[in-house]
Amino acid sequence: MRSDLVVIGLGYVGLPLAVEAGRSGMKVIGLDRDATTVARLNTGISHVDDIDDDTVAGVRAQGFTATTDESVIADTDTVVICVPTPLSSSGGPDLAMVEGVCATISRHLRPGTLVVLESTTYPGTTDEIVRPILERSGLVAGQDFHLAFSPERVDPGNKHYNIRNTPKVIGGHTPSCTTVAAAFYGKVVDRIVQAAGTREAEMAKLIENTYRHVNIALVNEMAIFSNELGIDLWDSISCAATKPFGYQAFRPGPGVGGHCIPIDPNYLAHKVRTLGYPFRMVELAQEINTRMPRYVVERAQHLLDRKGRTLSTSRVLLLGVTYKADIADQRETSARAVVTRLRSLGADVAYHDPHVPEWEVDGTPVPTAPADLPTALSRADLVILLQQHKEYDIDVIEQHAPLLLDTRGTARPRAHVERL
Repeated sequence: MRSDLVVIGLGYVGLPLAVEAGRSGMKVIGLDRDATTVARLNTGISHVDDIDDDTVAGVRAQGFTATTDESVIADTDTVVICVPTPLSSSGGPDLAMVEGVCATISRHLRPGTLVVLESTTYPGTTDEIVRPILERSGLVAGQDFHLAFSPERVDPGNKHYNIRNTPKVIGGHTPSCTTVAAAFYGKVVDRIVQAAGTREAEMAKLIENTYRHVNIALVNEMAIFSNELGIDLWDSISCAATKPFGYQAFRPGPGVGGHCIPIDPNYLAHKVRTLGYPFRMVELAQEINTRMPRYVVERAQHLLDRKGRTLSTSRVLLLGVTYKADIADQRETSARAVVTRLRSLGADVAYHDPHVPEWEVDGTPVPTAPADLPTALSRADLVILLQQHKEYDIDVIEQHAPLLLDTRGTARPRAHVERL
C-alpha cells in the first residue's frame, strides 16, 4: 500500500503526528505492534487524551489506516519513529524499542526514503545507534537515504499548542538530510527550526526538560524549608511573578511525572558520565524531586498528629492521581510513590479521579471513593489534593474535607487546610 508517511508507534507522540499529517493531505499509515490499539484505531476509537474518537474517524475517512504489518515501510516516502525510550535498570536510556524498530526498517528500507527519529534520547543516538542499524540494509545515510532527528514537543492536555503551531526542531545527518526533513515537516507544522545536526537537535530536547526539572527541584526544596521558616512560599512566588523580566514562575508539587521531566534529564546525565564525571545539577534535581512524595506523607502525618490521630488509624483520600491535570495519563505519576509510602505506614488509602476509573499500585488495587465528591470527602480523615483537575471545586473540597493537604497551592490556608 503506497503512502506518504509511516508513523511507527501510535502513542501520545505518534498518533497526534499521524492525525496532523493526515489533515495536511498526506496518505498516512500507522504501524504499531499492539494489535488491540491497531484494531481500535481502525474502528475510529482513540486511546490518547488529546485525540478524540471523532478526530480518528475523520482521518480514517481521509485514508489513514493502522496496521501491524511492517511491510508497509517498503512503499512509503517517510518513516517517523515515535516509540518509547524508558530508563533501564541502570538508570540510562533503554533503547531496545528504538533498536528493534530500526532493525525492522532496515529490512524494508528503499533508496530515497526519509527516516526521522522523534523518540527522546541522549545526544549521539541517531548517528551512533540508529544509523548503523539502518545501514545494514546496504544503503548509506546521506547518500542513499535521508536521516534526521526531530524532538517531539507534545504537551498532553494543552489546548493552545499542538503539532501544527509548535515550532519543529530538525537536525539532519547531512545538510541535505536536514533540507529533506524540513520539506516534509513543513507540510505539517507552521514553523521549522533547523539545527546544526542530529546531536544539536537531540540536545535541544534535553535542554528544554532539564531546565524544567532543575527549576521544579529548586522550588520543591524551597517548599520544604519555607514551611519550617513559616513562609508562605506560594505567596512569595506570586509576588516574584509580577516581575516583567528575568523571571519565570515555577511552583512546588508532590513530585514530577510524565515521560519527559523525570526521565529525559537522566539520558543526559548518563551520557555525561561516559566522560568520567557526573552531571551534578541533574542528579541533585532528581534526588530532590524523587523525595517529594515522602515529604508529602510526612506533612500528612504532621497534620494528623496535631488532631491527635495517626496514619495507621486514618482513612486517607487522594484527589487526582494522574501526572498532569485534566488528562488520564498516569506515566511516572508521583501519586504511586505517595500510595506506597502511605500503605507502608498503615494508612487506609482510597482515591478519587474522574479520569481514572480503576487504579492499582505495586500490583494491588487502590479502592475508589464514591463518585460524589462531597460524600467521598466526608468519609476521609485526611484529604490530599495531588492534582487540580478542572472538575475539582476547591471551595467544595475545603468545605467537606475534615483535613486537607493541598500540594497545588489552590486552597486557602485555615485551621484544617495546609498548602505544601
